[in-house]
Amino acid sequence: MDVYTLGEAFGVVTSGRIRHEHEARLDVTGAEFTVAVGLARLGHEVAWLGKVGADEFGARIVTALRGEGVDVSDVRADEGLATAMLTRECRPGQAARVTHYLTGTRLAQGNVPLDRIAASRVLHVSGITAALNARDALHVAVRAARLSGVAVSVAVDYRERLWPDLREAEEVLGALALSADVLFVHQAELDLVKSALTGDREVIVMRGARGASVRVDGVRHDAPGRTAPVVDPGGSAEAFTAGYLSALLENLHPADRLRRGTLLAAFAASGPSDWQGLPTRAELPLLDLGG
Repeated sequence: MDVYTLGEAFGVVTSGRIRHEHEARLDVTGAEFTVAVGLARLGHEVAWLGKVGADEFGARIVTALRGEGVDVSDVRADEGLATAMLTRECRPGQAARVTHYLTGTRLAQGNVPLDRIAASRVLHVSGITAALNARDALHVAVRAARLSGVAVSVAVDYRERLWPDLREAEEVLGALALSADVLFVHQAELDLVKSALTGDREVIVMRGARGASVRVDGVRHDAPGRTAPVVDPGGSAEAFTAGYLSALLENLHPADRLRRGTLLAAFAASGPSDWQGLPTRAELPLLDLGG
């Protein structure tokens, strides 16, 4: 396995202002879900571990991942609980308003397959999973990776609405960031993980439309953002992560890793879904061609 990842996936209901709308768009999403799809479309072997409800959204999540070639053999369905869901209200000229409806379908320590993580090249996790009461499973996975010499990739992914206590967020996300070999952090999140910004880890700073930068072996590399029509930027950070990890797995130059990351981010932002517009390897040049 190239990349093993675990986290929460959600059913998504997207519309305008919900109190007035009569129509909505259904989808599924998740931070690690999107990374897994992005990597699989580029030809990498990737597995996703999560727990869903035994309901229609849960079935859709598993079906979508399986259809993209993601290994879902470790996914668990809980008969007694519903799959988590979120609503996304999109209004012209405003950022989407997202509301989470969380359930008890959380990963437990016993759900984590230590042998499969040990046999992977990279373990990827995010701060969203840490926020959603799956910290024990997350810590077990990270510890298994580090003991086995598996590279740990962490996306800070701070969401204020999921962390009512900022001090707790700083403590948990800071510790998670320190466990990373590869750390993805937004410009606005730098103060949350200050202690992890030094040392040998590869720190990628994402700046949205302004691109991204990384420092490797003491040398800073930068890449500008890609110009493309923006429909919904919701999954662009996760798409960037998938692109960067893909290039890292292929031992590409740091500047080329950034370029592939910004390319996938542009693909993701140009469609209404976090993941459905992500490119296959053959489609990577299309954005440059204006296709």
